[in-house]
Amino acid sequence: MGKIRKTYPIEIKRKAVHLYLDGDKSYKTIAKELGISDKNIVMRWVKHFENEGMKGLEEKRGKAVGPRKGRPRKCLFTLDEENLRLRAENEYLKKWLGLERR
Repeated sequence: MGKIRKTYPIEIKRKAVHLYLDGDKSYKTIAKELGISDKNIVMRWVKHFENEGMKGLEEKRGKAVGPRKGRPRKCLFTLDEENLRLRAENEYLKKWLGLERR
C-alpha cells in the first residue's frame, strides 16, 4: 500500500515561504510553527518559489503535464485497409506459432 501524503493549502505554503524569505526564521522553526510535518517540505517550497514564483507552490500531483505520449490511435479504416491489416496479422501469428501449412 502506498503512503498517504498530506497536502497543504496554498495559504500555508505562501506563509511559510514569506516567513523564510524575511530571513529571521529557520526551516525547522517555520515547520514547527505552522504544523508542517518536516522542514524539508518548507525547503522544497522555498526552492520552487524561487524558481517558478507563486506557480511553483501550486499542487502538481494528478495533473497532466503535456499531451499524451505514443502513437495516436487511427480509428477510421476503410474496409480494404482493415482487411489487409487483419490478413497480415493473421499470417504473422501463423508464422510465429509455426502453424504455416506447406
